[in-house]
This record gives sequence, C-alpha cells and structure tokens, in this order.
Amino acid sequence: MQTLSEIRDLLAQRGLRPKHRLGQNFLHDKNQLRKLVDVAAVSPGEVVLEIGPGTGTLTETLVEVGATVIAAEIDDDLADIVTERLGAAVTLVRGDCLDRGRVLSPALLAAIDGRPFKLVANLPYQVASPVIATLLLAPVGCTGQFVTIQQEVADRLLAPPGGKTYGPLGIIVQALAEVERIAVVRPGSFWPAPQVTSAMVAIRPRANCDLEDPPAFARFVRDLFSRRRKQLGTIFGRDTTWPEGITGDRRPDALSVAELVSLWRTGMTPR
Repeated sequence: MQTLSEIRDLLAQRGLRPKHRLGQNFLHDKNQLRKLVDVAAVSPGEVVLEIGPGTGTLTETLVEVGATVIAAEIDDDLADIVTERLGAAVTLVRGDCLDRGRVLSPALLAAIDGRPFKLVANLPYQVASPVIATLLLAPVGCTGQFVTIQQEVADRLLAPPGGKTYGPLGIIVQALAEVERIAVVRPGSFWPAPQVTSAMVAIRPRANCDLEDPPAFARFVRDLFSRRRKQLGTIFGRDTTWPEGITGDRRPDALSVAELVSLWRTGMTPR
C-alpha cells in the first residue's frame, strides 16, 4: 500500500501534479483503504471494478487480497503508472468509464465479459452519481458497490422524503438497493485535501427487488421531480384516481419510495 510520500514521488518523478478538472484527490489513509476492502469482502478470484485507480494505491491492495481487478482510468499519465507498477496483474481500460454519461463504455463491458463483479473505488466526484445509478439500472452484473464519495452525494443516497436532498438519485438507489454509510472520511485522508468531507458507503442490490422495469421507473421519477414543488393534482390532473394513501394535494418530494413505486405502477404519466 503506497504511502503519501510515495504517491507524491510517483507524480513528481514524471513532472505531474493532481489534475483538479479530473477530480484527482488520492486517498492515502491506510486505515480507510483497508476498511473499504474489508467492507467489500472481496474473495480471491472475484472480479472487482475500480474506477479512477490513480497511482494504484487501492488497486495494489485489491491485488494483494487476490481480486481479479479491472481498472478504468481516463488519465493516460496515471494509467502509465498503474501499468508500470502492476503490469498484467490488472486489466487496465483507458478512457472514460461511461459512454455518453449513461452506460458503461464498450471497452469496459468487454473487459468485464459478462462476469459478476463488485465496484470498489474511491470515485472521482464528478462521476460518482452517474456511475452509481448506471450500475444499478443496467443489467451488467454488479453485485455491490463499495465506494468513497462526496458526503453530499451520500446524503442524497440516504435522504428521507421531504428534505432538500431527497430526489431522483436517492429514490432510484433506495428502490433497488440497501444503502449503508460505513464511515465519514475527512479531507486530510486525501492528497490534495478536498474542500469537502467524504463518506464511505456500501450499496447492496436488494435480493427481493420486484421492480419490473428499473430504467422506466427512473425516467418516471426524474420527470416527476422536474416539477417537485407542484401538487400531484396539477401534474396528473385533479380527476385522477390515486393509489391508496396518496392524494392530489401532495407533492412529489413528500412521497416515500414505496408510494412513488405505487404511483408509477398505475401507468399514469405527468401531463
């Protein structure tokens, strides 16, 4: 496991510095790195996807526990470092992990090759939300996500109805998975230190999830929440027959996840 001084040296030797535009804040706290791997409970031979490996600190730890690691890195300079240090021990996919921001890239899907996998990563902040949603909504075989993300995103994932942070991301994730906040990760655990606090979360797909068409439900929720402050009667029509417990004077952000699923299952669409 790389120390902070080793991470600095790996970049300095190549005349590199962390790139803010790519959200490069390297997690170097050994306790947090071990905790992330432990929570993921990676078994020898298990396929693990890491997005944004950086200099390979977490990657090396995953290799040490016997994981079959697929790492996606958009920065060629950092990809070169991972290749030099780990070589064939890691399948490295260069480029954006997402295709048009909505689905996993063809190169990444080819590397996964239909195998079940876990996501274990210190996710770059700007891709955290789309990656988390994509891996739940797309039938790509992700069996769990164990990630360090911005605390604000973690708050949205866990938000109850009625609050400002309650919205499509949290609703979609809560409908499809169990979400657990494992730890708060302070800025000093990263280099360079970000201006925000982070959180480690575990997202485990529900074994008994009976949502018939998750992408369609996600589209419904996003459409509904584009008018979150309007009453349901205004959105759907005052003469609508509502599911039990729902009335036309309520607003979308007051509905629980279960109520939103019930509303979606009626087949109604916003006007």
